[in-house]
Amino acid sequence: MNVVKEIERLNQQELDQGIGYEGSWHYIYRDSAWIYVGSLSYELSEGDVLCVFSQFGEIEDINLVRDKETGKSMGFAFIKYEDHRSTVLAVDNFNGSTLLERTLRVDHVHKYKLPKEIRDKEDAQDFEEEEKLRGQPGHAYKGKDLENKYDIHQGVDTS
Repeated sequence: MNVVKEIERLNQQELDQGIGYEGSWHYIYRDSAWIYVGSLSYELSEGDVLCVFSQFGEIEDINLVRDKETGKSMGFAFIKYEDHRSTVLAVDNFNGSTLLERTLRVDHVHKYKLPKEIRDKEDAQDFEEEEKLRGQPGHAYKGKDLENKYDIHQGVDTS
């Protein structure tokens, strides 16, 4: 059984049995605010993914995985929400949904570890400057590619 259908089955089973949050399969992920998003269109930027997934909470971090040589998206991402409860909403509402004619696979990530090159880059940063920015609007998106070929006047049909 594929992951999309398995998550749908678990959710339906919990609804049918009237299981609350503490008895839910989501509860084991309560210490992680990260989700995995697979089957993304290769044309989406970090900004596009942020726009779509911010419906269910404030996004703190995103790692749209890219090919090291070409820089092109590999079609999956890891997203960290400010609040772990947003991950439950994102998993339940986006898993199996369609975005740009692709069926998304969205699931919790129990223990996410940033890639080594990102960890090394963050370790080398000036943490004093980071502390000044923390809590400021848009701090989580600093240095992210938010531009794409769409704009508010042109738009795109995402269904």
